[in-house]
Amino acid sequence: MSKTYILTLSCPDRLGLVHSVSGFLLERGCNIEEAAQYNDPDTGLFFMRVQFSCVRLTYADLGSQLNHFAKPLQMKCTLHATAQPMRTVILVSKEGHCLNDLLFRWKSGLLPVDIRAIISNHREFYQLAASYNVPFHHVPVTANSKALSEAKQLEIIEAEGAELVVLARYMQILSDEMCRKLAGRAINIHHSFLPSFKGAKPYFQAHDRGVKLIGATAHYVTADLDEGPIIEQDVARADHSKTVEDLTGMGRDTESQVLARAVKWHSEHRVLQNGHKTVIFK
Repeated sequence: MSKTYILTLSCPDRLGLVHSVSGFLLERGCNIEEAAQYNDPDTGLFFMRVQFSCVRLTYADLGSQLNHFAKPLQMKCTLHATAQPMRTVILVSKEGHCLNDLLFRWKSGLLPVDIRAIISNHREFYQLAASYNVPFHHVPVTANSKALSEAKQLEIIEAEGAELVVLARYMQILSDEMCRKLAGRAINIHHSFLPSFKGAKPYFQAHDRGVKLIGATAHYVTADLDEGPIIEQDVARADHSKTVEDLTGMGRDTESQVLARAVKWHSEHRVLQNGHKTVIFK
């Protein structure tokens, strides 16, 4: 029976890379279904994503042969089987718009993820989690308990085998150690008023300044607060007639949509990190 895989790779650019990759797959009886590549002139790096089907070889055999193929090309590559949705854990605090949106999209078959657990420092959404039959973990966080709380969160994340952690309006700053342990597999969402409107009540600050754009940014989590590689951004226009409540509602809608797109692209292995930037094969 044919199985479908996704190969993502990056390496120093050189002549014939597309030919080499397609030739490697052809020799093993693989059929390419989708392919995209990008040459970054600033870094001299080549990026590629290939979706293909294969009958002759197992996942393990393909992975082993890919390692031998990649080594002389200084190629970093990963192989993913599409049959298994990406195991995901969501962190949330008191604002549930992004959580609710992700759960609905997941159950509607719009996201190739498997939401294994919800972790929150508050109890507000345990009933929402139960309605989707998702385990809910209440892990309070205080200044004195932060290290123990993060250890408990990591224990849950690892026990669920999570390949992706989504901070769906989780209003706690992760420690540097936590960020390192989740590097490349944690996505955060925030409003795009930063750094203009930091701190409490950003929409009140924005209304006071008469903003004309409401925005949101989804990015990978790093130890540099809200400065990780950007995956997706969007804006909605505003005018003088908008109230604080209007701006807040627009912001929540934009955040939900931006985060959902970032989660979808990541779970489809369409996002490749390129230093402090990303390459996204939509």
